[in-house]
Amino acid sequence: MTLVVSVWILSALSLAGAAYWLVVAWRVHRDGRNRPGLALGLAVEVDHWPSVSIIIPAHNEEAHAPELLRSLLAQDYAGSLEAVFVLDRCTDGTRQALETVHLRHGSHSRLALRIVENHSCPSDWAGKCNAARIGAEAARGELLLFTDADTTFESRLTRAAVALLLDRSLALLSALPEVSVRHSFESVVQPVAAIQLMKLYPIARVNAAERPRAFANGQFMLFTRESYNALGGHEAVKDDLLEDLAFARRMVHGLKRRAGLFVADGLLHVRMYESYPQFREGWRRILIEACHRNPSRMRRYAVECTVIGAGVELVALTSIGTGMAGLLWGDPPLGIAGVTAGVLALVAQKVTLMHIYSLIGVGRGWVWSYGAATLVLARILWKGADDLRHRRPVRWGGRQYVLAPQTD
Repeated sequence: MTLVVSVWILSALSLAGAAYWLVVAWRVHRDGRNRPGLALGLAVEVDHWPSVSIIIPAHNEEAHAPELLRSLLAQDYAGSLEAVFVLDRCTDGTRQALETVHLRHGSHSRLALRIVENHSCPSDWAGKCNAARIGAEAARGELLLFTDADTTFESRLTRAAVALLLDRSLALLSALPEVSVRHSFESVVQPVAAIQLMKLYPIARVNAAERPRAFANGQFMLFTRESYNALGGHEAVKDDLLEDLAFARRMVHGLKRRAGLFVADGLLHVRMYESYPQFREGWRRILIEACHRNPSRMRRYAVECTVIGAGVELVALTSIGTGMAGLLWGDPPLGIAGVTAGVLALVAQKVTLMHIYSLIGVGRGWVWSYGAATLVLARILWKGADDLRHRRPVRWGGRQYVLAPQTD
């Protein structure tokens, strides 16, 4: 009798899990058809290409900045283009590496290279934010594009982004890059973190004409200079833990201007973290701000993430196991019910995840680590909630932030 009750309960839970993932699959399919990509800009005709300043804060980026510069020198852009590298208290060979690349490849490019060295940072500024401010002050372009030193641009990227900004009358255009995976933790946990962030900020909601949900990605933010100045530049967001979200919220909810979010379409690549501790702390910071510094919301998402990931897998496998026990005990209908429900849950979850992973550029085989990865992300969320509740400082950009927890 205990086995019978267990099988039916587990079967019902497995079917509920399968239904959840089938709904996710339908939503991904629906949203995927309307997923705006940067490549749309390649078909837009522009009469006048405005000048663009690409501003790159760089602190000891000798290993990454030269590759970015090579990609900027190869930009297929008809207007005036300059790259402003702000070397923020660098102690390595970043400047020499940039000058070497420019000497070798710059003669065939229309890109102007400017290197600005910064040797100090005010105590109430994060280093990257301060360097971006310095770069904006030195920039000459009509449009200001802020990016990170560990990104690389495909040759058509600037042209596509500018065309979309002009065509859609945007004050701010941001892009979601493809993440270059070099470490196993990026393949295992990064997709789960990205899925969680996109659940909080669906692209369709970000781009909605009515009641948009403000979001921007600091790895690629293209402003009109007038809008950037109207916001007050980086001075206006220097006290925010995530300046990209702060920019988007001020632009959309403060100035009431349009911001757009696009997927990279292979035009933008980024390398994010060199170690798991960096990854863990980076995503803790991102999720704290994405959840509006709300501890209860972070704990709720931690539970939800665990249930739909590791929970569904555990219930499905247990349902299959008890179903097989039912078959061995001579109860075929019971056994078939348990095995079928468990298999349906696993298939619905894994097939849906394979499609999502392919969209974000991660190998489909990593879906088999999804359950374990949800436990890791849940721990990051829970730790962030705990840090908020106890007012533990969050460190970023050489500055500590003591964040006040918020409520719904």
